[in-house]
Amino acid sequence: MVTRTLSNVLGVSQSLGGREWRWRGGTMDCGEETFGLSSDILEQLLLSRGVAREEIAKHASPTMREFLPNPSEFRDMDKAAERIAEAVIKGEKITVYGDYDVDGATSAALLIDLLAGLGVEAGYYIPDRLLEGYGPSGEALVRLAEDGSDLIVTVDCGAMAHEALTMARDVDVDVIVVDHHKCASELPPTAALVNPNRLDESDLAASHGHLAAVGVAFLLAIALVRTLRSKSFFENREEPDLMALLDLVALGTVADVAALHGLNRAFVAQGLKVLARRDRIGMAALLDASRLKRAPIASDLGFALGPRINAGGRIGESTLGVRLLTTNDPDEARDIAEQLSALNEERRAIEAEVQEAAEAQLDGQHNMAVQILSGSGWHPGVIGIVAGRIKEKTGKPSIVIALDGEEGAGSGKGSGRSISGVDLGAAIIAAREQGLLVAGGGHAMAAGLTIETNRLAEFSEFLDTRLARDVERARLSQSMQLDLSLAPGGLTPDLVTTLEEAGPYGVGWPAPRVAVGPVRIVKADIVGKDHLRVIAAGTDGKSFKAIAFRAAETEMAQTLIHRSKSRHFHLAGRVKIDDWGPRPAAELHLEDAAFAD
Repeated sequence: MVTRTLSNVLGVSQSLGGREWRWRGGTMDCGEETFGLSSDILEQLLLSRGVAREEIAKHASPTMREFLPNPSEFRDMDKAAERIAEAVIKGEKITVYGDYDVDGATSAALLIDLLAGLGVEAGYYIPDRLLEGYGPSGEALVRLAEDGSDLIVTVDCGAMAHEALTMARDVDVDVIVVDHHKCASELPPTAALVNPNRLDESDLAASHGHLAAVGVAFLLAIALVRTLRSKSFFENREEPDLMALLDLVALGTVADVAALHGLNRAFVAQGLKVLARRDRIGMAALLDASRLKRAPIASDLGFALGPRINAGGRIGESTLGVRLLTTNDPDEARDIAEQLSALNEERRAIEAEVQEAAEAQLDGQHNMAVQILSGSGWHPGVIGIVAGRIKEKTGKPSIVIALDGEEGAGSGKGSGRSISGVDLGAAIIAAREQGLLVAGGGHAMAAGLTIETNRLAEFSEFLDTRLARDVERARLSQSMQLDLSLAPGGLTPDLVTTLEEAGPYGVGWPAPRVAVGPVRIVKADIVGKDHLRVIAAGTDGKSFKAIAFRAAETEMAQTLIHRSKSRHFHLAGRVKIDDWGPRPAAELHLEDAAFAD
């Protein structure tokens, strides 16, 4: 392996995508060498992701023992565990109030499963996205209390639900909030509020602010079992297997795009092992519906399993996810999983329509720090996905708002996605506190809001003023971060296996990118609706396939198709296994390209 000190990878200062190619950390340039230095590559991948050299072994195989904090370090954790333990011992009626997304569904399923293991059949309530919107509804909480609930536990929601929780307090029902979204300085009235993003949290607990709600729920599960143990609850019954819940934690963590460092990496690494056992009937049905025969990897959770569960909350029945993940009936699980797959296909079609309409508005927003796109008739269930697509296309934080009235009248529900270095959730909370929003909250990378249509212009100006400098700084720092460069002959299944060993990958722990070249383009064309397919060959005599998703109209695609005959290129992206042929081969998921001559 050759080490070079070039400031740019392969000297690329401006690619076809307009980016500079930089090394993520140390330089790994294999040149024309045959791949085989797996230990060097694995070590460098960890170092370039911020791991101290003396902690490489710890992070190479992240375990719960190494990363799990004492749950009692979190404010109200012991109070919450004590109240739930009291309800379990007394046989009180417990209802879990969840959100309609994957994090909400897995959080609710985790507590329902845990309580079932403790001999309690908990009820659940999942609000309808279209009729009730995000977060606890005061009317729903009161109705649950009137129906006999002694204790309500909200998961993945509630941190900002001051009005709703005040209504619950007024009818004397205890509510425990388990959340991870940003909090205001004034907390709502609760029996306990467990959230690492409380402003009054300890430094240790606040360092876990990247946890998804399902991760916080798992810590509560540990605290609850510990509390019941201290009360001799398990003298005549077995303790529940908490590790068996990690498949839920892994799925919710990845699907909620939580940062995969520290404890979250341990959650996902260990949860994937549990998931591979297919012990949970609903999860096995979901894997079958996704046509996954091999052991799942982290990306499967985000791109195959998560979207199916999300589809229920987005455009179908909000309870489908929880029902699937808690059922013990294989036939019911199969039916729900098939229903979710069908809804996911329907969601894709709806999403494409909304995205096309949203992109048509981009031309008028070139100078805005945050893309704010809105339209009547847009399905609220897909606006978050479309916001993510717009963010990827423009490189700016993006908010997509579905209006329920004509322009200038009525209100709208919006969903936003941000870029690294820009805290969108904090800005949304600030806008709500300024009176610009009816409701709003979230975290750094994602947020939701409700706004009166006649406040859109004022809201847009507020975000532009507040975030313009952060967005400019973040975009200036954007470059194509690469981990490895090599000749086409080094693009092998063994390389993919080695790179996967430094996973699981996600936000905060990015999947490795490689540069391959120089190559000539043997063939480049458009497949499907807008995907670029490439066959490239190197000077080492080796060739490989590459594909760039949703890239048909980009300068990169047009250049590779129309100007590739006499030029050589470097191609950059992530390597994956292509197992459609007679034997597995490595292919490149192409993200950028640059001239090599």
